[in-house]
Amino acid sequence: MKVQWQKLFIKTSVWLTAEILLNVIGLDNLADYSEFMVNNQALSQVTQAFSHLITLVI
Repeated sequence: MKVQWQKLFIKTSVWLTAEILLNVIGLDNLADYSEFMVNNQALSQVTQAFSHLITLVI
């Protein structure tokens, strides 16, 4: 497997630049919060499903 160093460097540079820019603007926190809310909602749905399952068993 041959690593394409130039392509890897460009992708890493673009990603790092975007992270720094979004962090300075404050949008990175907003993206992190929205990701947290999606994960939190999924956890809530799983908890609710287990609760219904336990209720049906008992």
